Formats: sequence, structure tokens, C-alpha cells
Amino acid sequence: MEQYKQEFIEFMVECDVLKFGDFTLKSGRKSPFFMNAGAYVTGDQLHRLGLYYARAIHDRFGLDFDVVFGPAYKGIPLSVITAMGISELYGKQVRYCSNRKEAKDHGDAGILLGSALEDGDRVVMVEDVTTSGKSIEETYPIITGIANVEVKGLMVSLNRLEVGKGGSMCALDEVSERYGFPTASIVDMAEVTEHLYNRECQGRVVIDDTIKAAIDAYYETYGVK
Repeated sequence: MEQYKQEFIEFMVECDVLKFGDFTLKSGRKSPFFMNAGAYVTGDQLHRLGLYYARAIHDRFGLDFDVVFGPAYKGIPLSVITAMGISELYGKQVRYCSNRKEAKDHGDAGILLGSALEDGDRVVMVEDVTTSGKSIEETYPIITGIANVEVKGLMVSLNRLEVGKGGSMCALDEVSERYGFPTASIVDMAEVTEHLYNRECQGRVVIDDTIKAAIDAYYETYGVK
């Protein structure tokens, strides 16, 4: 596993973004882990997060694109910090763009924030985590309806590796199959478990034998077979 991935896993724990225990998800599933990207709140945390996204996008999709797009709402700051990270790490200037939930009819009018989308733009989408693909389902028709753009890929921070709505593959793979563009994550839960199992992080072992057994049982039920 690449060094920056190991660092990112520990960064999520450090920021209290990735937690282990007993959680009830929106879906009603009982999960032994929970990710909340809203816990990135300081300038330093957001700066570092943008660099991790930039590195992962560079490694998986390259830099041959023009716009970073983040679906509302959590995708808005992600698109901003990723564009900044790409500039800092690679000296490439890309624009940021996000959507509003409701169109604005005055001032900076319309459905988009940040850059306008133009015919021929190559777009990389960013999200925190994809569980069902719902936000992409909502926003992909918006951006492709505004301009003739090419989506070069979708990057999320964590792939939970849970079976998607179709019942045979994870949500990220379902998005890729449905829309025809590549999807990737900075890390996935298999990498998280491998790196943190019985390893001290932030002064404690966050995945001990008990948590590891709960994770294994969870994926027996909800994991991709």
C-alpha cells in the first residue's frame, strides 16, 4: 500500500472522521464503523485533505482535465480544496464547480457555484463516500445537460465496499457501469482494516480483535461477494 494511503487512513482517525464501534446508518444497517467527512473542520485538516484528493486523482486519472466538480453539499468544499491541492502539488490550474440544491434567480444566478461549465470541459467529480450513488444520479444529468462535458472520473475518499442497489457489486462500480466513467477511492475499507488491525494509531489500537470480528461479520452480510 502506498505511503500516502497509510497516512490518509491515520489522518481520518486523527480527525475523528473514521470511527469504530456500533453505529446505525441512514439505511438502517448496523455498522461497526462510521465515516463523517463533516468532521474535517480546521484549515490544516482541509488543506491536508485537498492534497490527498489531488494525489489520488493524479495517480488514478492523471491531470488531463479542466474542472473539479463537487455535488452539493459536502462536495462543495471538496471541489475547492482539491483544485487548490492540484495547484500546490502539480502546478496545474483547474477550475472548481459545484451545484446548488435550488437554482438562484438573482446575483450569481443559476444552479452552479464557482466556474461555469463549457462545451468540451473535462470534469473530475469528487465526493466524500458513495453508498448508493444517489448524488451522482442527481447531479450527472445536471452537468451534462448544461454543457457537452466529458466526465473523466469520480474520486471518493473511502470506498465502503458494500454491495450496491443492484446486489452484485459495490456502489462505486455500479456508478462506473451505469455512466461509463472510471471511479476510484483514496482508500477502501479492506486497506483500512489491513493497516489498522492490531496497530496503534493515535495512542490506541482502533481495530482490535473484537472490532475486526465485527467488521468481518458485517461484510459477510453486506459485502460484495
